[in-house]
Amino acid sequence: MRERTLITPQSVPSLPSHIRLQFDDLRQKWVVLAPERVLWPDDVSVDILKKCDGAGSTDEIIERLAKDYNADRNVIETDVIEFLQDWSDKRLLEVHS
Repeated sequence: MRERTLITPQSVPSLPSHIRLQFDDLRQKWVVLAPERVLWPDDVSVDILKKCDGAGSTDEIIERLAKDYNADRNVIETDVIEFLQDWSDKRLLEVHS
């Protein structure tokens, strides 16, 4: 049984090699391609996923999003961590500590 990885501010998320985020020219939307799955994330989710490059921590991602959206960091932190946790639980994100 797989042990659940918990997302923390120090976690460094990235898309696994078998998951791709790409732009669908036909539909003019971003799509996440996974084995036997196709996901159509909303614009905010796409912005979060684009920042999951394996280089920046969750804390750094939150800071960048707060700046990009001119939002209070404390307001978006919980939402971003919940999003990343959900994707990690579904094995759509790899997390390095």
